[in-house]
Amino acid sequence: MAIARFGRQAKRPHGFCLKMTAVAVLGLCFIFVWSMFSSTSSSVVSQRESFDDIAEPVSANTKPSNSGTQSKKKQVENHESSKEDKRVKVESDLDRKDGKRVNGSVALVVEEEHKSGKKDEKEVAKEKREKGKKLPQGVAKKNDEPKQSEAEDSQKEKEEQEEEEVLDGEDGIDIDGEDNGDKEGDLAESVDQESEEKLEDGGGESRNRGRKRKIKGPLFDPKAHYIWKLCSTRSKHNYMPCIDIESGTTKLQSYRHTERSCPRTSLMCLVPLPHDGYGTPVRWPESKLKILHRNVAHPKLAAFVKKHSWVVESGEYLTFPQNQSEFKGGVLHYLESIEEMVPDIEWGKNIRLVLDIGCTDSSFSASLLDKEVLALSLGLKDDLADVAQVALERGFPAVVSPLGTRRLPFPSTAFDAIHCGGCGLSWHSNGGKLLLEMNRILRPGGYFILSTKHESIEEEEAMSRLTASICWNILAHKTEEVSEVGVKIYQKPESNGIYELRRKKNPPLCKENENPDAAWHVPIKTCLHTIPSAIEQHGTEWPEEWPKRLDTYPDWLNDKERVIEDTKHWKAIVDKSYLTGVGIDWSNIRNVMDMKAIYGGFAAALSQQKVWVMNVVPVHAPDTLPFIYERGLVGIYHDWCESFGTYPRSYDLLHADHLFSRLKNRCNKPVSIVVEMDRILRPGGWTIIRDKVEILDPLEGILRSLHWEIRMTYAQDKEGIICAQKTLWRP
Repeated sequence: MAIARFGRQAKRPHGFCLKMTAVAVLGLCFIFVWSMFSSTSSSVVSQRESFDDIAEPVSANTKPSNSGTQSKKKQVENHESSKEDKRVKVESDLDRKDGKRVNGSVALVVEEEHKSGKKDEKEVAKEKREKGKKLPQGVAKKNDEPKQSEAEDSQKEKEEQEEEEVLDGEDGIDIDGEDNGDKEGDLAESVDQESEEKLEDGGGESRNRGRKRKIKGPLFDPKAHYIWKLCSTRSKHNYMPCIDIESGTTKLQSYRHTERSCPRTSLMCLVPLPHDGYGTPVRWPESKLKILHRNVAHPKLAAFVKKHSWVVESGEYLTFPQNQSEFKGGVLHYLESIEEMVPDIEWGKNIRLVLDIGCTDSSFSASLLDKEVLALSLGLKDDLADVAQVALERGFPAVVSPLGTRRLPFPSTAFDAIHCGGCGLSWHSNGGKLLLEMNRILRPGGYFILSTKHESIEEEEAMSRLTASICWNILAHKTEEVSEVGVKIYQKPESNGIYELRRKKNPPLCKENENPDAAWHVPIKTCLHTIPSAIEQHGTEWPEEWPKRLDTYPDWLNDKERVIEDTKHWKAIVDKSYLTGVGIDWSNIRNVMDMKAIYGGFAAALSQQKVWVMNVVPVHAPDTLPFIYERGLVGIYHDWCESFGTYPRSYDLLHADHLFSRLKNRCNKPVSIVVEMDRILRPGGWTIIRDKVEILDPLEGILRSLHWEIRMTYAQDKEGIICAQKTLWRP
């Protein structure tokens, strides 16, 4: 009836307006229904894309937990097969944009080839949204459902990232299949909570410096294809990216930076081997007496060898005669004379950790090692003879770092003693900044041992005024008749009371909010840090004698139980797996690096082996490095988005426990960390990587592109492990 009545009205004079109104209403209804179906389709697509991060196990022995997950993986594989393939090509000496040379390194060039004529799903969704804007206002408002779906995906992605941060440091498996995930995850979470307050102050800002944008998708592109080239740098086989200047106008004699300064683009080329080839390093402990000369070849080293008695060229080897050193009478006589001058110094007992500035004579580190003293040699920027590389080749701890206007990458009150034997530094210049830095990293009551030849009266007076202004007590001053070396031994105060007795408050005391542990890219302050006095501060008491201090937990440590669990955890993994189950010949292992140390449990588990471990605490991670030093172990702060301060081919084994999970949202080119690992690892050296399966799967492909031999892969649930060995291959 209604339709008939409408038809009779349409025949009247004003019926045409009714017809147009009806057509408009029907059109709007049609558009509304079409937009609803369009939004539903778009929502389904976004849900399917959320499954793209599902990774396959790194080992064929791993089985899916249930059939539902397996069916989802098949859907994802079918969905991935319809996407466009990416071809990532690494070309030598090309920049990403214009192909210009950048520090002789190889830039990463991404080439996208549209093999099919289909449009990307994101582009289709964008076109639909643009069409929605042209529709009438009432319809456009109802077409906001795809945006709501995107918001849900963004929220889901944020939750996944937060979950990754909580799980960081989590170790779900060992090689024997023992599940340790809950225990290790709790440990990592506890460290995050304990360090939350520290990260809020100035030190936290410095240690979190360089936080990058959020990276969507996997850490490594699983479809990337790498073609590697050699670096064409002036430093050649000794290239250190953040230390060496690579400008064409600079002479070789001054090719080191005055401060740490990294290239703008991450290193994406491989450092070549020495010109005369690289030989298998001499095993420890024989390497204490001789090393292959060609492994540490340098233009200035030959001239250096001729001028010094503690190193002798003998055929293809560099030999190190016992008890020969820069000190006449031998290094043993030198060490004994120090103990005679200050009887409180007992090498290997109360003195465990020593920083040797300049490392001009590695016989000092060698002799201290026999006394159970771990001496970390600091190679300075002007070490043109690369003596620090000689120390590393011999199997002694060493790092390279400029010492100028920035703090050294160590925590405060770290070292029991600091030694400067003819290091040639002007301690009293620039307001005594360098000596103030030594005061920061020296333990209260610690010793500063300075031995020099031919010190002028002006320098001696300036040094006396400076040490008096910071209240260092000179314990002994003696000129050795045999060695002809003047030795001065200073001691840092043990309490703050002496600072109040100064007539001139210069340098002044640092402000309370000044974090003494902030060390990464932090300028040296012209102030004195107060001596720790509260129970919750590290450095208040001298640690136990070695080796008791390794398993002694100080009062300022918040959660001793978690440290104990961490120690047991790594001891079980090292004893059951690393020493016997991965095929590593530990007689060839001497220099070891833990790329993401927490409490130093991995290093403590290896304490009975003939190795030393460099514990690296990433700058964005909780600050646990003070406790590592408290245990009598050495370590350093570092940002793995940059190159490490050491020579190529320095380490025999690299250990990375959930390192890459932590770096997902920091580094622009995560592949550059793998390139850096290739740089600092010796040919024949090993790496053990524990992480999430979704990271290990493409990482295995990157290692194979570098011609590393994958010795073992294992996965359990979402966690896995890769054990690989670097070869002599160079492109």
